[in-house]
Amino acid sequence: MKQFKGLVDQYGKPIDTAVLNQQIATPEIMGVRRAVEDREASGLTPERLAQILINAQNGHARPYLTLAEEMEERYLHYASQLQTRRLAIEGLAPVVDAKEGIPAKIVEAVKELMDGADINETTGELTDGIGKGYSVCEIIWEYQDKALRPVEYKWRDPRYFQFDRKSLTELRLATDSNLDGEELPPAKFLIHKPRTKAGIPLRRGLARPAAWAFLIQSFGLKDWSSFSEIYGIPIRVGRYHATASDKDKRTLLRAVKAIANDAAAIIPQGMDIEFHKVEGSHGSAVFGELLDYVDRQVSKIVVGQTMTSDDGASLAQAEVHNEVRHDILEADAKQLAATYNRDLIVPFVNMNFGPQKIYPQVSFPVAQPEDIEALSKALGTLVPLGLRVGQSEVREKLALSDPTEDEDILTPPSKATGPNTEDDADRKDKPKDRQKNTRLAAHTPGCTCSSCASLSADPEPVLDEFDRLFASTDWEAATDPLLAPLRSLILDASDFDDVRRRLETVDPDSGPMREALAHLTAISRGLGDVSDED
Repeated sequence: MKQFKGLVDQYGKPIDTAVLNQQIATPEIMGVRRAVEDREASGLTPERLAQILINAQNGHARPYLTLAEEMEERYLHYASQLQTRRLAIEGLAPVVDAKEGIPAKIVEAVKELMDGADINETTGELTDGIGKGYSVCEIIWEYQDKALRPVEYKWRDPRYFQFDRKSLTELRLATDSNLDGEELPPAKFLIHKPRTKAGIPLRRGLARPAAWAFLIQSFGLKDWSSFSEIYGIPIRVGRYHATASDKDKRTLLRAVKAIANDAAAIIPQGMDIEFHKVEGSHGSAVFGELLDYVDRQVSKIVVGQTMTSDDGASLAQAEVHNEVRHDILEADAKQLAATYNRDLIVPFVNMNFGPQKIYPQVSFPVAQPEDIEALSKALGTLVPLGLRVGQSEVREKLALSDPTEDEDILTPPSKATGPNTEDDADRKDKPKDRQKNTRLAAHTPGCTCSSCASLSADPEPVLDEFDRLFASTDWEAATDPLLAPLRSLILDASDFDDVRRRLETVDPDSGPMREALAHLTAISRGLGDVSDED
């Protein structure tokens, strides 16, 4: 790789360009980064789980991370809820925001970086930290198109890393030669540590509280299966004579057992088998309720609610709970954006454009749920009253983009006119049309009086000097200082009496209106004098 001098990362540490295109945290056949073959979920007991969690909070996290991985494979409800939360984040599109003063070439380079096809996959891999407490992707850099660019993001197993013993917050590379691990090279790793709660990263992962639910669920399912196996088949009771020999008794016992497996058996004459039905429906009431309770608590931990993950009581309640999920999604998006800005954007800009005072910022905006019907009604009521609303803001709330110049624009439908738009009966003059034609006929052709102008169907009527004079005046600017305080007063008042009281304190500005009328009066008088002379 081409050598660069003076490069620093986001913390001001010198970047070793010799390792930028090399893979550092690679798996190994033997040692601490061996191909994973650990197991913890099988035979898990409360004592063992407690020990795993205690060791994890003290920095020995390998068994905990192994259990967290197995929980996503064995605990279906937890896996489903965790996947829902992760996919919600992965579905957000990155947006690059640039403050004033940032060179345009830097902004364009960052936008190109975040538009890469592998960013979405990397986002999904980084969200693995929600369950485990942290997630790591290694960046492979190459010099392309006269710039250092990431060409690959490789997800690394969190068991390949460890935290420093002192603070348990600095992530280090696990090695066989150093019990404290090795310091990670600058600008080589994306390290995402979601903040689901305060504390060290190893205590933030959602797998930690969900581990107890996993243990209860495992025991509950096992006991329920045993219960169903016992009570799913009627109890068989074999009866033998008092004079039956040991051989006869063994024959009868084998027959009773064979009925459970083969549904068929033979017994000596004089012996009989009775079936006693046992009510086993109480299993769902005991074990089923326990498992449902545990699953509901897991739903609250992962997605913050239960209405959209389980059966809800009503649509209104589900909509309220969806707002809670929206808040969690916004927090996840902000934390993910902070990781990209810190570990990717700043090193990328520093290595290609040098350190900057301000950097472009990546965000993952979450669309706010809008009630389109309520918004439309509000705009339809307030805009005619004088409320000024920007079209871009309304389009943003409706998730609509700005139309381009060459794009077809939706417009209100207009009544088509012409000989083919009506049948013969509709084309006959109606009473109002006949009255209109009679009034127009009383005037000479080309008349531009107000009566003819209002009745004429000409889309572009002829305007005289007075019409053009009035049309060229900005009446909105002239009337707003006079009418705006009155509109605001009426909107803020509670009743008619309140309007009357407030009118005494309002002093509308009629100056612009008076000036416009005086200006038009003077010009109109001059035009009238000229017309009289002609």
